[in-house]
Amino acid sequence: MKLVTPAKGTLEISKEKDPELFYLARSGLGGLGVIAEVTIQCVERLELVEHTFVSDMNENRKNHKKRLAENKHVKYLRIPYIDTVVVVSCNPVSKWRGPTKYKPKYGKDEALQPVRELYQESLKKYAAVGTAAQFSPSNEPGINELSITELRDKLLSLDPLNKEHVIKVNHAEAEFWKKSEGYRVGWSDEILGFDCGGQQWVSETCFPAGTLPKPSMEDLKYIEDLKQLIEREGIPAPAPIEQRWTARSKSPVSPTSSTGEEDIFSWVGIIMYLPTMDARQRKEITEEFFHYRRLTQSRLWDEYSSYEHWAKIEVPKDKEELATLQERLKKRFPVDTYNKVRRELDPHKIFSNAMC
Repeated sequence: MKLVTPAKGTLEISKEKDPELFYLARSGLGGLGVIAEVTIQCVERLELVEHTFVSDMNENRKNHKKRLAENKHVKYLRIPYIDTVVVVSCNPVSKWRGPTKYKPKYGKDEALQPVRELYQESLKKYAAVGTAAQFSPSNEPGINELSITELRDKLLSLDPLNKEHVIKVNHAEAEFWKKSEGYRVGWSDEILGFDCGGQQWVSETCFPAGTLPKPSMEDLKYIEDLKQLIEREGIPAPAPIEQRWTARSKSPVSPTSSTGEEDIFSWVGIIMYLPTMDARQRKEITEEFFHYRRLTQSRLWDEYSSYEHWAKIEVPKDKEELATLQERLKKRFPVDTYNKVRRELDPHKIFSNAMC
């Protein structure tokens, strides 16, 4: 890559010529200079078979190691308050041995019916108590045109912090996934995307999960502890809790940095949606989300050596909390080495900001 720096001009760096700087800059968080040019090792896009089906915690625990070993891509979508695990695996068509032309048992409308029915029932319920006038059925001529994520947003907007209401929405979504089991074939850039819904707060953390030949199973234990925490604290947690896996990285500032070639890492994302533009409601959802996040941080992160995705760290305003976060990051990442290189390349802190 070509790295444009304030102190040393344009540097051409590679893993062969300058490995330390190369791997630091590869995940440099914008603090070492401007990456002006890169040479990327590419592969041809793949035609994939995606298989979606619904499992439960016990079955998932029995087959988890096998799923990680046998699938090129795998993710789980967990439904809070319900023992439902949506398993989504993807593999190249050239290596797939399963029934790619498997005909789904239910059509799209049948799969969405439980969510549509709950939405219509909820509209009547909340309209009756005067809190859903703006969501009256007469204003919803296109309900049959809405996707699962759009329906979820509309449902949650009626009462986003009412735990019992959120649980009903989660149950309806679980039914949607049970009726959406099946296969589809498409190119990797089409298949690997994921409709996350509308505006939202997300905290995604990453932690070690053993190796591909020998997964530690800590990834499943983390989820079990997280779901117990949600239920014990009565958090109005919507679906899904997304869990995915990646290989390790040689970049020392990456959350997946490791020297073990076969090491794998699990990523877990918790979420709360912002389905309304009402300022008061958005403020309340935001406060509840950060309560949710703080609980996961205090109860789970240290136990599992879990660290947040860099783009999703919310920098604390409180000085003590900020100092605690900085000390925690120093335990995981080579902060001193990074800052040493940064001082050499950017001594006047042109690429710094109020946070770093």
